[in-house]
Amino acid sequence: MRYPLSIACFLIAFAGFGQNSDLPSDFLNKGFHKERRQKLRETLPPNSVAVLFANPVRNRANDVDFVYHQDPDFYYLTGYKEPDAVLFVFKEKQTAANKSSYDEILFVQPRNELREMWTGRRLGDAGVKDVLGFEQAFNNTEFKRYNIDFEKFDKILFFDFKNDVRDNPRDSSDLYDLISQFKMKVKYPEKSSLTLTPEPQKQNLDVKGLAEAMASLRGIKTKEEIEMIKRAVQISCVGQVEVMKAMKPGMSEREIQGIHEFVFKKYQAEDLGYPSIVGAGHNGCILHYIDNYKPNITSKELILMDLGAEFHGYSADITRTIPVNGKFSQEQKQIYELVLKAQEEAMKICKPGTPRQQLTIVCREVINKGLFELGILKSETEKHMYFPHGVCHHIGLDVHDRGGPNLEENNTVTIEPGIYIPDNSPCDKKWWGIAVRIEDDYLLTKDGYEHLSTFAPRTVKDIEAMMKMPSALDGFTLPDLEKKN
Repeated sequence: MRYPLSIACFLIAFAGFGQNSDLPSDFLNKGFHKERRQKLRETLPPNSVAVLFANPVRNRANDVDFVYHQDPDFYYLTGYKEPDAVLFVFKEKQTAANKSSYDEILFVQPRNELREMWTGRRLGDAGVKDVLGFEQAFNNTEFKRYNIDFEKFDKILFFDFKNDVRDNPRDSSDLYDLISQFKMKVKYPEKSSLTLTPEPQKQNLDVKGLAEAMASLRGIKTKEEIEMIKRAVQISCVGQVEVMKAMKPGMSEREIQGIHEFVFKKYQAEDLGYPSIVGAGHNGCILHYIDNYKPNITSKELILMDLGAEFHGYSADITRTIPVNGKFSQEQKQIYELVLKAQEEAMKICKPGTPRQQLTIVCREVINKGLFELGILKSETEKHMYFPHGVCHHIGLDVHDRGGPNLEENNTVTIEPGIYIPDNSPCDKKWWGIAVRIEDDYLLTKDGYEHLSTFAPRTVKDIEAMMKMPSALDGFTLPDLEKKN
């Protein structure tokens, strides 16, 4: 068949849309994801199936959506990064209509020439088989006709629904429809619109067991995952170092954020592990401060910088607190070194078998004693909000990753004590506005840990020395913008 020139050119251009040869080649390979599915299968109870849905597309405003980010559990098991998909992992082999057997099946969004021209490449069912190694993969338009007797399973494991998925009326097989069709197939008991109380749960529907299984799997990192996490940590540390060298009074919080994130992009980190936190002075007392809007940082302030690059899906979580003028004041130094002492005491018990909560207990004991000695607390047992959070969580595909309560070999975790003294606190004014958090990332080894984030200075001496180093941005200036009267 011959096409008009304009159509022929379009088809030639489109022919490569399904190919991803211009992407990095160091992503986790299909063998990793297949092995993870098998590990999940081994944990499932007899005569059961695990069902996982892709993340929904989130609307930002009007006809603009947020940049899509896959559900970490779904990515972990499939490697698939697109929306509108559902995965089934069966404990035992199932028999298809053509008498073939299978123990997993993935439904994905189909290829669509027009949509791919606007929103990017799709794998489609054939691409999923080729690139991700699924033997049973179908377009999601086939899911409605997927006939299986779900009543025969003793357990159907899935994450319960949050009821916050939008329906695209132009797509009858989007995530909203996949969930609706699944609910019909398994006879999911909906809440009454009058009483808002759930009907009795069906005996074979399990909305808790899958979270436990995934936490057990994802908490213990594989060799491939550890390499990804180490890369994310290294990138994040370089960002901290470059900001230390570039920091000057008069810069803005947003400018500091931009330097960090430029470094992330320079190293091909696709995303942020979480919204960047850059708080100068009293803004550092807001634990998850993400406004980052202060336009003129003063020379007497500390700046708390909690940022993590996400590299190929895996996130770091690094915090450093530094003096804007390059030199800690006496009070800033005393608080900083107290936080550092707490972190180092926690590091002493960071080994397999230790409850993660115990690291927080150790840090709290050190900080309470130190705050009392500084006269900030009236006693070591006084209740206060100067240290309001725990210090240890798992990192990985989520910045607060799935994992167990006790440390195990090949966990990747943080230790992040902090002290935050807001203005008008019930203590001497000389302490007001001081906020310090020090956060590092660790890999649990057989007998202890490997400290992953040592490249970013963390002692007073090393930070002050780094801040004296020349910056590649010293000569970087932009023209002044015209100001309206």
